[in-house]
Amino acid sequence: MIHRMSSPLITLYGIPNCDTVRKARAWLAEAGVTVQFHDFKKQGVPEARLDVWLANAGWETLLSRKGTTWRKLDPGAQSAVLDTASARALMLAQPSVIKRPVVEWHGPTGQAITVGFDAQRFAQALTGAVS
Repeated sequence: MIHRMSSPLITLYGIPNCDTVRKARAWLAEAGVTVQFHDFKKQGVPEARLDVWLANAGWETLLSRKGTTWRKLDPGAQSAVLDTASARALMLAQPSVIKRPVVEWHGPTGQAITVGFDAQRFAQALTGAVS
């Protein structure tokens, strides 16, 4: 059984047709967790939040090099991503290169950010164990 943080505010950022986002949303729904969903396609990437994710998770974690969007970039564009600033610019221009989902967990014990879907990390985040 999952013991949840009291009244957590969870925001899940991603793209609705992404398989990993679907898995994460289904897992959270099954756990009985209410989630605010932010659709990158419709709402864009919030720059201030992106800066927080980059500071906490790092650009290497946030940049999805396995996805179709990355693979479709020409080699010059790929090789130009060398640091936080260049990765940030690409993520704002091509939101689909952000590894999904990005989840912000807010609760009484603080805030955590997870990138990607991992059921164990999600369970830890719900209990406030992820920092």
